[in-house]
Parts: sequence; structure tokens; C-alpha cells
Amino acid sequence: MAVPSCALQVNGSFQTHFISESFNHLKTSLSSAAKPLFRELQQLPIKKVNNVSETMKNTSGKMLDALVNSMFKFVDQPLLPSQKNFAPVEEIGSLVEINCTEGEIPPDFAEGVYIRNGNNPLFGGLKSAVSIFGQSHQCWVDGEGMLHAVYFKKDQHGSWIISYKNRYVETETFKLEKHIHNKPCFLPVLQGDASAVLAALLLNGLRFGAVNKYVSNTNVFEHSGRVYSVTENYLPQELDISTLETLSDWDVNGAWDRPFTGHPKKAPSSGELVIMGTDAKKPYYVLGVISADGKKLHKADLKFKRSVYSHDIGVTQKYNVIIDHPLTIDIKRLVMGGQLMKYEKEGFARIGVMPRYGDAESVKWFEVQANCTLHILNCFEEGNEVVVRGCRALTSLIPGPDDDVGFNNKFEWFSKGFNFAHHTKDVSSADDIFAEPGYFFSRVYEWRLNMVSGEVEEKNLTGTEFSMEFPFINDQVTGLKHKYGYTQVVDSMASSTCGMAKFGSLAKLYLEESYAMTSAEGKCEELIKVEYHKFEENNFCNGSVFVARHGGKGMEEDDGWIVTLVHNEETDVTQVHVIDASRFGSEAIAKLTLPQRVPYGFHGTFVSMPSQS
Repeated sequence: MAVPSCALQVNGSFQTHFISESFNHLKTSLSSAAKPLFRELQQLPIKKVNNVSETMKNTSGKMLDALVNSMFKFVDQPLLPSQKNFAPVEEIGSLVEINCTEGEIPPDFAEGVYIRNGNNPLFGGLKSAVSIFGQSHQCWVDGEGMLHAVYFKKDQHGSWIISYKNRYVETETFKLEKHIHNKPCFLPVLQGDASAVLAALLLNGLRFGAVNKYVSNTNVFEHSGRVYSVTENYLPQELDISTLETLSDWDVNGAWDRPFTGHPKKAPSSGELVIMGTDAKKPYYVLGVISADGKKLHKADLKFKRSVYSHDIGVTQKYNVIIDHPLTIDIKRLVMGGQLMKYEKEGFARIGVMPRYGDAESVKWFEVQANCTLHILNCFEEGNEVVVRGCRALTSLIPGPDDDVGFNNKFEWFSKGFNFAHHTKDVSSADDIFAEPGYFFSRVYEWRLNMVSGEVEEKNLTGTEFSMEFPFINDQVTGLKHKYGYTQVVDSMASSTCGMAKFGSLAKLYLEESYAMTSAEGKCEELIKVEYHKFEENNFCNGSVFVARHGGKGMEEDDGWIVTLVHNEETDVTQVHVIDASRFGSEAIAKLTLPQRVPYGFHGTFVSMPSQS
């Protein structure tokens, strides 16, 4: 899960608050012998004070570096043989031309760029930091973002020229570690012993002015002719689409000063971009609407009473759809010895429906059964109802096992969670979710929110045969009623063996075709028709997107192709597969072999040539 992408860091302006509180504590604890020195420094002329301040800043920086270097040791987190394709790769350099290994790209395929984002950790892989405070660990969604791009372009004769390139997203913290220090610097903060995580937060903030790295590894999106990379702990980075060079951070002309969602959504018809940013301190959740030209911003603090890790947002013709589930970030819990980020199985969940340019008071909230929904398939209006569809689970893979399981047992925790072999029971609550294997099972789910009566109808759309995640649609129907949806399908056995998610097939959801199904408990459910595109054994996909047929507006909703990366673990070769969405179960119409393997990652997108600046 991306989290994403996640991705999934301590967010934005929290660092200022945390560092300020730490400095206040240090000031009050100064000995009486040191205080006269500070009074004397305050009486110096301004020019001398500036010189002294710069000297003290450099000295304190070196002291902190020496402290960290002497007290903390970075160690690599081991990878099993079955986790080989989660290991990072190097930048390939210049564009490399590639050819179709099988089949051919159709002439009415759109010219453009398929880009997939994902974590590609610097310095050999994910790290843990060991010290007298204990251990803190990078999470499976940590690691610097690397873009993998496939360019589809026609020459003057109409023949396809296809090329590949990869490149790191060079955020400010990437430059600091890679180009200035050339070694790991930021201490991990998402998992580990509470005292070690607290020490990491404090020392990162004091040394770098940021409590965690800006990894930008979750997603890629386009708005107003510009393309951006993003992870929700910081601002997006604008990219040069032709070179993948990182240009600058995007703060909407200075109007957006906080984290930015990994899944912004374009409103139907208007082209406005609906975003949100969550934080570990108030305001916990701020929603934004950016004009179609990218110059104007409407911003609203939704006045949440807790910090939630909300990874996605939905849109309809008139509304914004807000997910508030009990995956929370809590500094007080950390100080008391608990986890910084945790799924609270006893917590509440709700969905908010907000007029496009509304505020906190205009949101209509609907209480729903407790769940963790990281990804929305789509939302739309139908009569008096707002319909929300997404991939719903009863716990979260992010950031990892609870304290009572422990980091050293994380493989067993993940392995058990992905073991869906006996997952036929329809668990409706999280009370006994961990009693049996398969607790990561995710089903496509529907909530119908009645805007008049306030009532909620919720139900599963898919059964217990396959776990589905990373949903996507034809972007032309975002916010509108639609016939089809698509997901990646978890390979239970491979994921359980590996202890990390692997997707062995794709699913096409026929949302207007249903049938009755009786569960093992005798419960009758009305489920939708699902068609599968299965890959060969030990082949796994990621970064799947729908590409509409060029000039295909007004045609069938599934008139286009699925583009996905597929890695063969036996040959260690990665290919791009192009699948006809209207003949979904058939063999891919084209396969393109890439010049080097591509590690499993998160989300992809397709940017058509007219959208490029």
C-alpha cells in the first residue's frame, strides 16, 4: 500500500511546534552558570550578535552531528530472497529506446508518458537506527521516490518510438543526504521504541528543520499543464516531464503552506483540483480547491478533533467527499510509550460530504462502521444519495505491527495478515479481526449516503475469494456514475510467503451487473460481476492505470487500455503490459521489455502529450 504511500510521515508544520517545545524545555533547564553568558550575548551590538549567532549555529550543528554519529548506528533491514524486487535500483541515465517484445501498440493509442512512482531507498535499502534509546525503523512505504517513465511517441510516418527513463525525485532532503552528506542522516521516526522515535523526531528537527524526510514517492499527477510528484507529508514537486528533472516545490503561489494529499482529484466539468492536507497538530485536516488554471485557492479547516492519516479524497459534481477513519497520528500516545501512528480498532469512522466551496459547518457527516479505507474507487450523486466506493479493510498495513507484536516479529505479522487461504468469514467489525489469518483482506465496498434523511446503506460489492487494492477508473468518469472499475488483486500465497503485498492479477468490476451469493455463515449478499486478467506464475503487477483511446470521448467507458508494470521473478525482468480493457481476460496486446528491472512501487499515471508544458 502506498501510502502509499504510503509516504506516511509525521507531517509538515508539526516540526515547528515540536522543536519549539524542545527548545523551551532546554531553556528552562539551563544551569545558573550558563544564564549570565546568554545575558551578556544579548547586550552585544547587532552585527556582532549576528556573527556570534552564525558561529553558534555552526558549532551546535557540528555538535549535534557528532552526537548522532557517536550514539546512533544505521543498519540495513534484511531482505529475503522472495523480497528481491523490493530492493532499490540505480538511475539508468539517458533515455533508452525499447521495442515491443510481443504484439504491438495500436495506432489509436494516445501519445504520452506513462509514469510510475515508488520508493527507492538511498544507500542500499531501508534502514533502522540503533542507539541507547532503543531502535527506530523505516517503514515499508519509506524510501526516496523514483520515477519510471515510458514515452510513447510517433515519428513523422506514424510509427511508434518508445523509450524508457528513470530518475530520483530530488527533494530538499534528498539533496541534503545524497549531495551534501552522501550518507544516511535522518533518523527513522515511523516505527520503533517510543523513546527512540522521540529522540529521532527531536534530533532530526534540531539538525535539519524537518522531523522526517520529504520522500515524494507515492503518486504523480497533472494539473493545468504541469506534472507533479507527491507524498502527503510535504508539498508536491513540479517535474520536467521530458527529463524527469525536479524543478521546484509547488505551494499554489504561496497560498498552501502544509502537507498535500497523495491523491488529489479533478472535479468533473470544472477541472478544479480538490486537495487536502493532514497534520499531527491543529489544524488536523484542511481541504483545498485549486482553480483549473492553478492560480487560485479556496481553503477550509474542517476542525477535526484528532489527527487522522487520510490518504484519499473523493469528488462528485457538487461535493467533496472526506474519509475520517481511525488510523491516527498521536504525539501524546508516543510520549506515553505507544505508537506514533496506529489503527485504533475501537475508534470511530465517518464520511463527510461537503459542498465544493464549503467550510467546516457545511459538511454533512455520516457515521459508518469502523474500517480503514485508504483508496477510493469513485464517488457520484444519484438522486438524494452520494455514492462512495472504495477498497475497505478492517485494519491497516501502515505502519506495521503494534507494540505487542514487535518489529522483530513483523514478518510473521505481515505473513499471517496476507494468508487468505481460509478467509471465507465475513467479519463485520474489527473486534476479532486478528483472531484468524487474513486480516489484511480488502473488499470493494459501497456506502450510499442519503443527503435528505441522513441514513447510510453500506455493503460489500466483491466477495471473499480475492483481496483487492489500488483501485482505478477511466479518469473521464471521475465524480460521475460509472459502469466499470479496476483493481489490482493480491496473490495471497506469494504475499504471505514474502511478507509484503504482491499483485498476481487485475480485476475488472462490472458495477451494473450483480448476482446473489450466500456466504459460509448463510448470509445472502448481492455482489457485482468481476472479470480477471491473470499473469503467469511468479509475475506480479504494480502502478496500473487506464488509458482512454485517443479521441475516444463519447465512446464506451471501457474503450481503452490498462497499462501496468509486470515483473517476472524467475527471470528478474520487468515488462510493460498493455491490456485491452474491453477484452480484459485476453492476453495483453503488447509487452515491452525494459532495460533494467523496476522495483515494485505505488501509483502510476498517464500524461497525454497535449497536457505537457
